Amino acid sequence: MSQGKGVEWFNESADDLPDHWVTDKGKQPIRWRLDAARSRATSNEVALVYQSDAPCLRLTWWWRARSARGPLEHGTRILNCGGETAWLPLQPSLRFRWRIDAAQALQRFWVEKGADTPSAVGTHRDAMVDGDRWVGTSSSYAHPAQGEQREMIPFVLVERAHGDRLNGDGDGWYLGLEFSGRVRIALDRTANALSGEAGLDADAATYRTRLLPGASFETPTVFLGAFRGDVDDAGNELRRWVRAVLGNSPTQQDSRYPLLTNNSWGSGMAVDETLARRMIVDSRALGLEMFDLDAGWFRAVGDWRADPAKFPRGLAALADFAHEQGLKFGLWVDWAQAGVSKEPGALNVYDARVRDWLVADPPPDWKHSEPFKGITIDLGVPAAHDWAAAELERLVRDNHLDLLEHDGYLVAQGSAREHFPSAPPDVGSVRQYEDAGFLWADSANSTDVSDHATRAYYDLMAGLRRRHPNLLLEICNDGGRMVDFGSAAHGDYFSITDTYDPLSNRRAFFDASHVLPPAMLETYVERWATPTLDAFRYMLRSGLMGWFTLMTDSSQWTREQHAAARAEFDLYKRELRPLVREADLYHVSDRPDGVHWDGIEYFSGLRARGVLYAFRGSGDEASHRFRLRGLDPRQRYHVRFRDRGEGAGYIASGEELMRNGVEVRLAAPLSSELVFFSSIDPGRSAP
Repeated sequence: MSQGKGVEWFNESADDLPDHWVTDKGKQPIRWRLDAARSRATSNEVALVYQSDAPCLRLTWWWRARSARGPLEHGTRILNCGGETAWLPLQPSLRFRWRIDAAQALQRFWVEKGADTPSAVGTHRDAMVDGDRWVGTSSSYAHPAQGEQREMIPFVLVERAHGDRLNGDGDGWYLGLEFSGRVRIALDRTANALSGEAGLDADAATYRTRLLPGASFETPTVFLGAFRGDVDDAGNELRRWVRAVLGNSPTQQDSRYPLLTNNSWGSGMAVDETLARRMIVDSRALGLEMFDLDAGWFRAVGDWRADPAKFPRGLAALADFAHEQGLKFGLWVDWAQAGVSKEPGALNVYDARVRDWLVADPPPDWKHSEPFKGITIDLGVPAAHDWAAAELERLVRDNHLDLLEHDGYLVAQGSAREHFPSAPPDVGSVRQYEDAGFLWADSANSTDVSDHATRAYYDLMAGLRRRHPNLLLEICNDGGRMVDFGSAAHGDYFSITDTYDPLSNRRAFFDASHVLPPAMLETYVERWATPTLDAFRYMLRSGLMGWFTLMTDSSQWTREQHAAARAEFDLYKRELRPLVREADLYHVSDRPDGVHWDGIEYFSGLRARGVLYAFRGSGDEASHRFRLRGLDPRQRYHVRFRDRGEGAGYIASGEELMRNGVEVRLAAPLSSELVFFSSIDPGRSAP
C-alpha cells in the first residue's frame, strides 16, 4: 500500500479463504479453484472469483476504488449455488501483517462514540511498543459496564514518525468498517511486524452462519487508506471520501444542508399541538429551517399513531402548518420497540405474531420502564422486516414527513429465541438481562443475529430512500450509539451524544469530527445557565460547528436572547454552513476540558477563507493563541473578529498565522469568539 513519494506499507499476510463448512456430520473441507472466466479487473475494481463443487459455493474476493482520492474498499461474498444448506465459520473482512522497522515509533489513534455522555478521554493516542495488543469493538448498543473500554467508531489509524516527531510530519494508514452490527478491529505489534484483522466480532470457535440455497453471505465492507502528514490530514481526506462515496447525493447537493432544527424534547413528553405550533411559529421568527417533533406525540410504545388528546387534528395537519411557515417537518419514532398497547396496528408484546419477533420473552406482568422504551423486535426475521417496511411507509406518507428520526435500539444485539434465518442460540448459553430499561439477550449466536438484523435495517433505509429520495434520515439510536460508517451510508446525520451541555457537545464533536463529516454530526443544545449574552452565544456556538438542533422552547427566551440567536443563525446560514459542508477541519487545540481554551478551525482552499471557533474555559487565561492550519503561507489574509468588530481586524500572512497563530482575547470565562480569515490575494488560493 502506498500514497506516493515512496511511503509504502508491505503486507506479508495472505487473505485465506474459508477451508471448511459444517454439516450434521461435522467439518467438511472446501477445495477452491480460481474461476478465471468470472473474475475481472478494471481500472477501479478487481474481483477474483473462486468456485467449490462440494459444496457448490462461489466466492468473490474484491477490491474497489469508488473515488480518485481516498481509501480502497474490500470485501468477500460467498454464494450458495447448490441445493443444500451450508453452515460457514467466521470469515474476517481483512487480515494483514505489515512489515515494519523494529525501532520505528508508532502511535495508534481511535475515537470513542459519544453515546450517553462523552468520557473524560474520548480521543485516544496510544504508543504502540513491542508486545502491544489492542482490540476495539463497535455495535448498535454501545453501553459498556463500569470500567470497560468504551465502544469505538469502527476506525483505527496507525501513524509513524519522521525524525523525532510523532505527530504532524508523519505518515501512516487507517482502516474502518462500513457496518453497524457487532464488529471488531485488532492490532498486535511484535518486533518487526504489525498484525491485525477487522471484521465481525465473534468467537471463531463458536460462530457459524446459515447459508441457504441461493443465498449469499458478505463480510462487512472494510476500507483501507494511507496518508502523509498527521491525523487531521488523514481525516480531511477521509471526510471528503465519506461525503462523496457514502453520503446520500440529494442531501449532499442541497445547499441548505445541514439544516438548523428546532426539536420539541426540551418540553419532554408534555408536548402537544398547542406547544408544537408555538414552537413552529418561533422557529420561523428565529430563522430555523425544520421542526422535529420528538417523543410524546404517540399513543403508546409500539402504537405509533398520534395521541388524539394531544393532537386532535393529527400530525399531517401539524406538518402542513410547518410547511406553511416555510419549515420542514420531522418526526421521532422508536419504531422497532414493542409495548403493551392493544390498539389495532400496535406492536403488542403479548400478540402471538409480535411475540415471535421479540429478542426476548417479556417477564411475567412486564411493563415498559419508561414511556418510550419497549422490547426490540428482530428485523432479521423476514415477517418483522416486512411489517417494519409497511409501518415506515405509513409513517412517512400519512404524516407528510420531511425527516424520520429513529431512536432506541433498532438493530438486535442478540436473541434468546430461534429466529430464522440466523443461527439458533446454543442450548444453555443464553443470558437474558435488563439494562437501561431494555431487555437484552446474549449467546454464541449474537453476532449472527446482529449481522442479519443490520442488513435488514439497511434494506429498510434503502427502501425509504428509493421511494422518498428527499426524505432526511436521522440516526439518533439512544444518543449516538450507532455512529459508524455503515450508518453514514444509510442516513444523513447522527445524534452524537445524549448529554447536551456546551462542554459535552464540544467533546463529542471534537472526537467524531476526526473521522466523519461535520455536517453529519448533530449536537442538541438544551437549556443551560446563561446569565449574560456572552454565555448565551457560548452555548449556541458549542452546537453550531456541525448540525445544530435546538432543544428548548425558544419562545421563553428574552427579547435580547431572541435577537442574539437570530443573528447567530443568520451568520451560520450565510458564512458558516458553506464551510461546515465542504471545508477542511483542523483540531487546533487539545480536547475540550472545560477549563482551558479549545478551538476548531475550518478552512476552504477553494473559497480561500475559513473560520476559527474559539472557546474560553473556566480558567484564568484571558487570551490564547491558536496556530491555524491549511493556509497558503504565501498569501495574505484579512483576519476579523465577529464579536470585537472590524476595528480589531488586521492583515497577516498565511505563514505568520500558521507559525505564530492568531491571538483571541475574551474577558469572561465560558465565552466564545468566531475569527474569520479570508485571502486578499485573489487567484492564489491553495488547491
